[in-house]
Order: sequence, then structure tokens, then C-alpha cells
Amino acid sequence: MKPKTPSNSKTISTDLVLPNDTNHLGNLFGGELLSRMDRVACIAAERHADQTVVTVSVNHVHFSKAVPLGSVLTLEAKVSRSFSTSIEVFIDVWIEQSSVSDQRKKVNEAIYTFVAVDEQGKPIAVPPVVPETELEKTRFDAALRRHQLSLILAGKLLPDDATELKALFN
Repeated sequence: MKPKTPSNSKTISTDLVLPNDTNHLGNLFGGELLSRMDRVACIAAERHADQTVVTVSVNHVHFSKAVPLGSVLTLEAKVSRSFSTSIEVFIDVWIEQSSVSDQRKKVNEAIYTFVAVDEQGKPIAVPPVVPETELEKTRFDAALRRHQLSLILAGKLLPDDATELKALFN
């Protein structure tokens, strides 16, 4: 299977935050943002796998700033690493206060995991990832630690076998 770079999966979505998307404080609902992130991350994962994917987990979400009504919201998703059948996607979320401004502020980031499936819904192999930039390499390396932690929490890996996690404490 031919390896792919994170840029092969890069997916960008830009949209306005409208009144129906907001809570009583005039900020984007967290659930609405999670839904938008799931869609853009799914597209990135499917571009990487060239297959249908399903969301397996939302590994990390960090809401660092509110997203006010009227903001231009841009989500950028890229595959950070793949394993045998799973794909980790990193999503960065940016806002602009108006569509004529060039000033973007990062307001959120998240990590979603997907599994590629065949027509019967059975997991199938996915291509490996070859990171290119320093940020991609950092996210690629950290993905293995997150993957090992997820396997430990699911009871599929013994802590003593999590070499990358153990290395953090040695």
C-alpha cells in the first residue's frame, strides 16, 4: 500500500456562525462545532483511506475561546497518523471576526479517530502516513503515544507493552 502525506488528506471548511448555531450567550454551540469537526475530519480520513470511514472516537477537544455569532469559522483537518485500520485526524479551528479580515485566531483543536471499513462494515487496511513538516512530524510521533493510551484504556494493550508511553517517564 502506497504511503501518503498529511497534505494528501488536507481538508478545509469555511462557514459563517449564524444565529441558529448559537447558544443564549451568542456563541457557537459546542455540539455544533463537534459536528462540523466530525464532517471535515471524516473527509480527510476518507481522502487518506480511499475508502468509507466511520468515527471511532473523539480523542481530544480543546475549546480555548468562544466562537461568537457572525464569525467566519475555518476548520483545517489533516491525517496525523494511521495504524493498521485506524486513522487519526488532527483538526485546527480558526475564526475571523469578519470575512474581510485577514486576522485569524486559533480557537480550538481536536483529534478524531476513524476506522476504514469495507461494504460489509469490516475494518480494512489503510495506507501509512509520511509526515513532511516539523508540525506533522510532532503530531505523527505523539499519535503513537495517544494510540497506545487508547489501547491500554480499552484493555487491548498491557501498560508494560506501551513502549512509547513508558519512554516518557524514563
